[in-house]
Amino acid sequence: MSEAVGEERTGDHAYVTLQDVARQAEVSLATASRVLNGTSQVRADLRERVLAAAAELSYTPNAHAQALASSSSKSVGVICHDVSDPYFAAVARGVMRTAAEHGMLVMLASTFRDPSREIEYVAMLRAQRARAILLIGSGFEDRDWERSMGAELDPYQRTGGRVAVLSRHRSLKVDAVLPQNRESAGALARALLDLGHRDFAVLTGPRALTTVSDRLGGFTEALGEAGVRVREDHIIEASFTRDGGYRAATELLRRENRPTCVFAVTDVMAIGALAALRDHGVAVPSEMSLAGFDDIPIVRDLTPPLTTVALPLEAMGERVMGLVLREPVARRSRIERVDGHVILRDSTVRPR
Repeated sequence: MSEAVGEERTGDHAYVTLQDVARQAEVSLATASRVLNGTSQVRADLRERVLAAAAELSYTPNAHAQALASSSSKSVGVICHDVSDPYFAAVARGVMRTAAEHGMLVMLASTFRDPSREIEYVAMLRAQRARAILLIGSGFEDRDWERSMGAELDPYQRTGGRVAVLSRHRSLKVDAVLPQNRESAGALARALLDLGHRDFAVLTGPRALTTVSDRLGGFTEALGEAGVRVREDHIIEASFTRDGGYRAATELLRRENRPTCVFAVTDVMAIGALAALRDHGVAVPSEMSLAGFDDIPIVRDLTPPLTTVALPLEAMGERVMGLVLREPVARRSRIERVDGHVILRDSTVRPR
């Protein structure tokens, strides 16, 4: 972990951070930290530059930040939507493997997709002086949530805390691992078009989630480019769960003009949809093809195995944990993009 220590001033004065001192002295953040914390020997000329910059900027270390940086605790807070979802379980496994290699303890919390609870958990982790906070669930298309989350994360980062997120979180100024949800959903749409499908339905989670927005948007946009439109009554929203997929597929079967192919925006929803189709006597894939997204381990063992977009879930967890272990880049968020790739399995065939 970085030993970044900054000052948080109140009133009319601007914040002076360790990054400001490092930039003024033209040294790395780690070097400035070592000089001002006295944690190791630094070359005399570099030491003089850092001390001069600190004096010029009237930098005074923040007591809470020093406690955070020097704390013997090596805890990392990981906040997800639902740890029972195999997507999050696989990502968390990657986080924990990397944390264990660095002697760090992971605290895992599930928000059950409650935006206010996510903010509360971040505040609790700040109070616990966690060394880092990882948000591995989807962001929310909600300006109020963004402002409230930013109000928690900004001072935490200024005082040495590290933050990284998985998936798109719009305005948060943090490091991020970004699965290419929109592009990958578009690639899946084109693969299904190549099979000959022209009549689609989409089973989607809450559209306030950025992951849902990106996957739904990428899929329908790619279809639109081929002159194919998904009927509005064939886009069915339900909870982002197996039961949500079951309910959405059941509702689809009540509506007129059944599609030849159904896309569920997560594999978990697709599993529920497969059960619903089977329970209602609809054969997959001979009567209706079905595709998901994520490639969680179980889907290759279904009957039939599920067509999906594969994401390297454990590797994504390793990468988001890796971001908080590396030295931060002053004034700039690091973005690591992760491509998905389409895997066609037996749940999709050419329409009759």
